[in-house]
Amino acid sequence: MPGTYLNYPFDEEIFYQMWQEEPDPVLTAMLNSGAVVDDPTIANMLSNSGNQYTIPFYNVLDGDPVNYDGATDITATETSGGYQSGIAYGRAKGFTARDFVAELSGSDPMGHIAASVSKYWAKYRQKVMIGILDAIFGITGSGNAKTWHDTHILDLSSATADARVIGATDLNDLATQAMGDHKTSFSMAIMHSNVAKTLENLELLEFWKYTDANGIQRPLNLASTNGYTVIIDDSVPTKAVGGSGANKDLVQYTTYLLGAGCLRRAPGRLDKPVETERSAAKNGGQDTLYTRIRETLHPNGFSFKVPSSGWTESPTDAQLFATSNWEIKFNPKSIPMAKLITNG
Repeated sequence: MPGTYLNYPFDEEIFYQMWQEEPDPVLTAMLNSGAVVDDPTIANMLSNSGNQYTIPFYNVLDGDPVNYDGATDITATETSGGYQSGIAYGRAKGFTARDFVAELSGSDPMGHIAASVSKYWAKYRQKVMIGILDAIFGITGSGNAKTWHDTHILDLSSATADARVIGATDLNDLATQAMGDHKTSFSMAIMHSNVAKTLENLELLEFWKYTDANGIQRPLNLASTNGYTVIIDDSVPTKAVGGSGANKDLVQYTTYLLGAGCLRRAPGRLDKPVETERSAAKNGGQDTLYTRIRETLHPNGFSFKVPSSGWTESPTDAQLFATSNWEIKFNPKSIPMAKLITNG
């Protein structure tokens, strides 16, 4: 119902529409690269059946053919398949009037608020993506799990004077190691700013620019290298590995290489994504904007396993980011995700 927020006219439905339409450069880059795809099948499941969903799949047909000579019996191989399971997470956040006062100057105050909320949730979505990626790359074991660990991770870092920064061919080497003749499936890399700086100094990376409504160009933490879309984010995993002397400041940086359809995204049912509240007594009077999201960001080829303790109807960040809650389901060569570790 139309009302007011910070003494401005405020309509929750219109605001939510503006919030959803506010450009999210990171998500747009992910979608445009093909690394993230909106999955209508999962969306349909989430709209009707809670937070958990199961997606069946068929294994690739294999086996050798027999000689068709009119005398040899034809052998048949039974088809097989499996399933992967995913989980939706729900999150909520409130903002008081004082959070937005400085930003509300202009002819479109609701637009200012929508932009602020959109950027907040964009940063959170990026945190979820990196946390889940970090979790699945921790999977080890036998069979597909061992192949995944051995072929989709390339560690070039060191704690000695032989430390390696990223080079011109490293992303291509990793893509070939992980996917072989399917390496063209990769389309995006997520890396730390120090790794991006190394590529930039080698003149192998070009930053994108965004033109705002006033025609002013602004640099983004998005770039291109070797045909890959690059997201630059300092929240990717890093680890100090230096010893003493010249090596005391050495750091390991993780770069993720992602391919088409490796992450499946879908919204969940959400009846009240936004609402406002006026408290006349609190702090002498304040307005609060409450926002909620419910969605899934699923690594294709893996299953989420519900933990045996501490479980509620929505996974916590700690549960989403725990390696023990994930297991591999696909043949690793069918999973266009890989991890490069360098010293810069």
